[in-house]
Amino acid sequence: MDQTAGAGLHPALEEIAVAVARETAALALSVRERVVGRDRLDTKSSATDVVTEGDTACEALVRERLAAARPDDLVLGEEGGTSGTPSPGQVRWVVDPIDGTVNYTHGLPWFSVSLGAEVDGRIVAGAVVEPVSGRVWRAARGHGARCDGAALRASTLDDLALAVVGTGLGYDPGRRARQAALLARIAGRIGDVRRTGCASLDLCAVAAGWLDGFYEHGLHPWDHAAGGLIAQEAGAVVRLPGADTDGLGAEAALAAAPALAAPLTALLVAEGAGGVA
Repeated sequence: MDQTAGAGLHPALEEIAVAVARETAALALSVRERVVGRDRLDTKSSATDVVTEGDTACEALVRERLAAARPDDLVLGEEGGTSGTPSPGQVRWVVDPIDGTVNYTHGLPWFSVSLGAEVDGRIVAGAVVEPVSGRVWRAARGHGARCDGAALRASTLDDLALAVVGTGLGYDPGRRARQAALLARIAGRIGDVRRTGCASLDLCAVAAGWLDGFYEHGLHPWDHAAGGLIAQEAGAVVRLPGADTDGLGAEAALAAAPALAAPLTALLVAEGAGGVA
């Protein structure tokens, strides 16, 4: 079994993530013209949770390339599920072949290919590639985060009343209504709101300082694997779904400028974020 060699392997995994995500992004664009504007698409959890031939073809390519590069690694993909339970020290790739599929099918440019390499439950390297713009977001744990070669740093803003905060809305109608109600309650307490429909790019925007914060309930591991590491390596405070020790709810994710993480968390909790799930 292929075991990791400590932090020294993280940049090598980052390079693999970038190469595979770039190739997959090109495939996503080539398939896109066949799915944009289609009246009927396959769905998953709800009528608005769509999956396309682009998603399945892209994940198949990712799995093929990862198997060739690192045959002993495992893969957890949004469309294909998991290829097994990782052993201690074994690499598992967490893959979203097209994050922002609804944008993808509607001709909007805000979608991505996201790959994160996980070891012992922690993401240690990852890449998020934007097929339309060509931007490449990347990070290796302990080595910082970059976009197209430029180092990324999270916002230094310390005033929540001026903060631009991103969020997302789930596919389940009931949860979406609760999320929208929470957003309405906090909207007057922050600077402005953005909702792009692509969590991986929202997290990258926090890394770049384009967003001062981001939160969402109901993200899956493939939604935040690479983007969460990129934001963290850029200096943002990142809280991923898991044990609810802060009142946000076990399914909440949050990334924010260091000075805003605590006040944003406190505001969300005060306005009922723990009940959104």
